Amino acid sequence: MSDRAERSRATSPDGGRAIKPRAWAPVRAMTRILNVDDSQRAPEPVGPGRSAVMDCGLYVDGRRQPGELHYAEALAAARRERGFVWVGLHEPDLAEMSAIADTFGLHELAVEDAVKAQQRPKLERFGEVAFLVLRTARYCEHDELTENSEVVETGQVMLFIGPNFVISVRHGDACRLAPVRADLEARHELLEHGPWAVAYAITDRVVDLYLEVADRLEDDLDVLEADVFDRQSTGRIQRIYQMKRELVEFKRAVAPLQRPLMTLTAQVNREVPQEVRRYFRDVQDHLSRTVEQVNSYDDLLNSILQARLAQVTVDQNNDMRKIAAWAGIAAVWTAIAGIYGMNFANMPELKMTYGYPVVLALMLIVSLTLYRWFRRNGWL
Repeated sequence: MSDRAERSRATSPDGGRAIKPRAWAPVRAMTRILNVDDSQRAPEPVGPGRSAVMDCGLYVDGRRQPGELHYAEALAAARRERGFVWVGLHEPDLAEMSAIADTFGLHELAVEDAVKAQQRPKLERFGEVAFLVLRTARYCEHDELTENSEVVETGQVMLFIGPNFVISVRHGDACRLAPVRADLEARHELLEHGPWAVAYAITDRVVDLYLEVADRLEDDLDVLEADVFDRQSTGRIQRIYQMKRELVEFKRAVAPLQRPLMTLTAQVNREVPQEVRRYFRDVQDHLSRTVEQVNSYDDLLNSILQARLAQVTVDQNNDMRKIAAWAGIAAVWTAIAGIYGMNFANMPELKMTYGYPVVLALMLIVSLTLYRWFRRNGWL
């Protein structure tokens, strides 16, 4: 263990875990209200730097307690008051996340995943702490779908759910959590169920965004399908491939979340309160609907792509038939002119007065006959 970690343990309020320096004003008044000793208060921040802590709230009996607390102080108060603390983080670095991990007792593997933010949706347990990974998605507005259009923006939200705390780590702006916190704080009866109520509210918001993205993707697919089957439009294949890439990215965010939700809603799961499991089942129903939509969109997009490729093949065949038809018409002129260009002395009609106009008329009549025949058979 490093010297810095040893010094942090000596001043930890919860019996031996390091404390991240506080990033806001002193809270002496609040500590007196909550009977927190000054020796338990976190030290003031040292040096410049942006704090990843967006919000830190202490909740007792489903209601947020007034005042601003450092997360270490809030955790100590939550254990004493039998409440819980919700710490919201936005793209923390390894140093700050390590300090928070020391305070809350988080596993180093989960901390590493939370910092890197390159995980697929999953649910893992590290002792008493559950680690839930969600991939967020947001629809990107665009005037016209091109081969470079970004249709779906993705991010991640990681949740550490413990007996007295929930820590949300957000990466990207696909799903902001401030509105979720505000809505949840108005539902005191739900907050009374503890940290898992927060996990439900965040998961529900993420899945609701999935539904919004799926509905908007359906509109894009309708436009793309109409454009492909419009004979006046080129319907470039690059746009279809771009839409395919965006849909695959969205599918990677949605589909893997089914297994973690099945685990959370299982009857054998006693860690999630029964009432909260009912809410999670509603989220699971919405997720199943989204997965079905995404799978149908994938099949539809494959069909659109195959149809466009077939159209390209048909267009190429039509072009080849037109070229062949005009080449056949030109061959008549070439053949007759070639024969009379051989300049033999005993060729028919060389001595005729009207031989030249007769041959031209013959070439024109044969060409018009071939032209009408090709038109009738759809070659021209």
